[in-house]
Amino acid sequence: MRIQQFLALLAGFLGFSWTALAGEWTHYGGDAGGSRHSTLTQITSENVAGLGQAWIFSTGDLTNRPDDIKVSAFEGTPILVAGSLIFCTPFNEIIALEPGTGAQKWRFDPEVAGGYRPANQFVCRGVTYWNDAGGDHMAPCAERIFMGTVDGRLIAVDALTGELCDGFGDAGQVQIDPGMDLLWPGEFQITSPPVIVGDTLIVGSALGDNQRADAPKGTVRAFDVRTGAPKWNFDPVARGAVEQPGSWGEGIAARTGHANVWAPMSVDEDRGLVFLPTSSPSPDFFGGERPGDNRYANSVVALNGATGDVVWHFQTVHHDVWDYDLPAQPSLVTLQHVDGPVDVVVQVAKTGFVFVLNRETGEPIFGVEERPVPQDGPAGEWLSPTQPHPVAPPALVPQSIAPEDAWGLTPWDRGACSDAIASLRNDGLFTPPSAQGTLMYPFTGGGANWGGMAFNPDTQIMYVNTSRALHVVKLIPSEDFAAADAAEPRKEISPQAGTRWAMRRDLLLSPLGLPCNPPPFGVLHAVDLSDGSIKWESTLGTVRDIAPLPIPWKLGTPNFGGPLVTSGGLVFIGAAMDDYLRAFHAETGEELWSGRLPGGGQATPMTYEWEGRQYVVIAAGGHSTSTTTLGDELVAFALPD
Repeated sequence: MRIQQFLALLAGFLGFSWTALAGEWTHYGGDAGGSRHSTLTQITSENVAGLGQAWIFSTGDLTNRPDDIKVSAFEGTPILVAGSLIFCTPFNEIIALEPGTGAQKWRFDPEVAGGYRPANQFVCRGVTYWNDAGGDHMAPCAERIFMGTVDGRLIAVDALTGELCDGFGDAGQVQIDPGMDLLWPGEFQITSPPVIVGDTLIVGSALGDNQRADAPKGTVRAFDVRTGAPKWNFDPVARGAVEQPGSWGEGIAARTGHANVWAPMSVDEDRGLVFLPTSSPSPDFFGGERPGDNRYANSVVALNGATGDVVWHFQTVHHDVWDYDLPAQPSLVTLQHVDGPVDVVVQVAKTGFVFVLNRETGEPIFGVEERPVPQDGPAGEWLSPTQPHPVAPPALVPQSIAPEDAWGLTPWDRGACSDAIASLRNDGLFTPPSAQGTLMYPFTGGGANWGGMAFNPDTQIMYVNTSRALHVVKLIPSEDFAAADAAEPRKEISPQAGTRWAMRRDLLLSPLGLPCNPPPFGVLHAVDLSDGSIKWESTLGTVRDIAPLPIPWKLGTPNFGGPLVTSGGLVFIGAAMDDYLRAFHAETGEELWSGRLPGGGQATPMTYEWEGRQYVVIAAGGHSTSTTTLGDELVAFALPD
C-alpha cells in the first residue's frame, strides 16, 4: 500500500494520474462520453483465434447469497484505476483485483440487508473513479470510488484501500430520500454508476414500474464530490400548471412520477454538461392522468453540471404509453464532416431508432420527421397525434408484423402464432395499449437496451446490439385487477393504481416456447455515422443454452449487455442468452472467436493493457429475468503469455 501511495504521489507531481499509468477503461463506458472504444491493438482479427482464459475470479455470491442471486443480474463492467481492476457485484460489494492475476486486493461490503427485494433485480452496473487533483495526494480518499446502492445509498470509499471516506456524507455514505413513502423498500434503487462534472457528483435512480400513477419522482440529484453535501436537484416531470404545448395537463402532473434516469449518464467535461437519458412517466401503459407530450420524459436532456439548469432537450417519444424509455447511455462522439468535426450525442432507443443530435444544440444531424401514428386509445387516454421518426439511420429492428409473418418450428407452432397475432390490436409501431390486447413490436426490452453502443472514431462506425421479440399488453379495468392478479399470480399483472386501467404484459411465444416473430432474435449492427447507413448486420447468439437440447442453432437471442470496439479491428460482445463472449470482425461482421463462460454474459466487456499484455474482461453471472445461467464470476481472456 505504501508503494501505491508513493506512485500516486509521484503521478501527482508529474502531472498525470493513476489512470494514465494503468492503461485504458477508466469510466464505465470506457470514457466519460461512453464511446466504448479502446486504442489497444495487441489482440487483432488475425490472432484472436488464440485468445484463451487468463484468469477467473469468483465473488462468492452463489454460496453467500443463494436466495438473493435468484433475483439478480451481474451487469457490472469493471474500470481500471488506481492500479486496480475495480467493479461492483449485484449486491453492491466493491472489489479491487490485481489486473494481471485477478487476485483480490481489497473488498468493501455495504451490507445490503438479506431478504431485501428490489423492483428491478439486484443490479449494479458500475462504479465511478475520482482523483482530487488539487488536494493532498497522500491523504486518505485522495482517490475515491463512488457507487449507488440497491437500497438508495451513495457511497464513497478510498480507491487504494476500500475504506469508507469519513469526510463524505455520514461517515462515507449519503442516504437518499426518495421524496415520498414507498410501497416497499425496494421500490427505489440505484443501478447505474454516478457521473462527475468538476466537483459535482450526479446520480439517477431506478423505480418500480406500473404500481401507481402517484409514484416517486425521477429526480436526478447532485452532491459535492468531496463532502456529499446536496448541490441541486432536477425533476424531469414539469410540475403544476400548463406552460406550453408539449408540457403536462394543469395540476395533473402533481399525481405523476418517474421519468427517472435509470440508465447510465454521460459527461462532456470540456463543456461542463451532463447528458440524461430519461424514462417514461408513471405508469407506463396508461397516460390519461398526464395529458400532453410530457416534456423532459423520454428525452435526452443536457444539463449544466454545476447548476442543474436545462441547456437543451430532445424528446424521442411523446406521451409514452409503451414503456419505451431511453434505456442506454447517450454516447458522446465526434463526426468528421466535410465542413469539419461535429460533436454529437448518439442515443439508441428501444424502438430501434438511433437519434444523432448536435451536442451544442440538440438539433438532429440527419433530420427527424413527425409522422402520424395510430390513435383511438382506451377510455380516458390522451395520445400524441405524431411521433418522431429519424430520417437516418433507418430503424434497426422490424416495427410491424402481420399474421402471415408468424414463425414457428412446425406448421402447428406457426399456425398458433399466426392466430395469436390476428387476435390482437396490431397497427404497427405506437399502437396504443388496449383492453383487446395490443401487440408491441419491438417489445419493451428493445430494440436497443442498456448496453448501448460502441464507436470507432477512426472509421466513424458505431456498433449496437438489438433484440427482436413481441410483447402483448392488455389493459384490465381497475376494478377487476384483484381478481385477475389472484387468478394468475405468476403473470406480470400490475395495478397502475390511481388510473382506470391495470395492465398485463406477456411475451408472445409459440407453444414450443420460442418467439412468434421470425429470427434472428438478436442482431449486432454496424452503422456508418458519416452518412447514417447500415454497413452490416450479424446474428448474435444461439439457442444452445435455452433450447430443450443443446443444439447451437444460430437463430440469435434477445440480449442484454453491450459491445466494445478496439483499434485491433474487433468488436467484443457477450449479451446473448447462450454463455459466450464473442469477437466479430469490425469491418465485415464475421464472427471470428467465441469463449465459453461459466454463466450468462449479460454485461458489457472491457479491455485494458497490464504489464504489456492486453486483457478482455466480462462479468459472467447471468440475468435472472432472462433465465440465463446464474453465476458470480469475472472472467479475463488474453493471448498466450
